[in-house]
Amino acid sequence: MQTANVNLPITVTVRHESVTDSLRDYAQKKIEGLHLDYPRIIEAKVILDVQKNRHIAEIILFCANHITIEAHTEGQDMYAAIDETVDKIARRMRKHKTRLLKKKRPHRNDSIRHLDERYFREEIIDHPEEAEHDPEPFIVHPENYRLRTMYKEDAVMELELNDRPFVLYKSARRGCLTILYRRKDGEYGAIDIKD
Repeated sequence: MQTANVNLPITVTVRHESVTDSLRDYAQKKIEGLHLDYPRIIEAKVILDVQKNRHIAEIILFCANHITIEAHTEGQDMYAAIDETVDKIARRMRKHKTRLLKKKRPHRNDSIRHLDERYFREEIIDHPEEAEHDPEPFIVHPENYRLRTMYKEDAVMELELNDRPFVLYKSARRGCLTILYRRKDGEYGAIDIKD
């Protein structure tokens, strides 16, 4: 029985610091040691960043069935940040498996829609309404976002599996678009978008 991920393509990128062989080997061994469970890992990317005294470790797993699991941690020590990030990834993988095994899933909607994620500065508040052009974002991060039909429980799982602030989905129960987001108190909020 296979207990480790063999020949898994792992890319380790270090920003603002030179990568050492021991750090690269440590990150690779940690990811290879992830339990071979659902979802099956196809590729892994590790991004290590050092900003003054902050060590940031980010891990992105590309798994089978178009599943992407990501997590990041900030700490005083890079090795501890890698450990904590791998723990977060393992928890998210377990959550994904148990939630999928719990319920039957509705048929997927064949249509895929794409959203552009944009960030604006506070000056957008003073942008005149009669202006012909929309205000320019200071960061434009185009990202493919699949609009899927799912239950609210699946949307909560999707929100837990990545670091995005919200999940947009079509409700399998009610048929309307819903935005699920994480509130400041740690609970979840949902907004239905009706025609």
